[in-house]
Amino acid sequence: MAAVRLTEFHEMVREEFGQVRGDSMLIDHVLQSLDGMTAAEAVEAGWEPREVWRALCVEFDVPPARR
Repeated sequence: MAAVRLTEFHEMVREEFGQVRGDSMLIDHVLQSLDGMTAAEAVEAGWEPREVWRALCVEFDVPPARR
């Protein structure tokens, strides 16, 4: 499982969800699987961007081929 750089993480979010919705999701949507943090809070707290990306994919039913 390859690590994801923070810039790649942000690119994946914007490609999947669009810039406005993706940016909003990162700061507004609380993910229970990330201890009740938003994606931005989780990354800031030290979670690996790949784990945060997976949590977003599960939460928003992103097809496995695009994860």
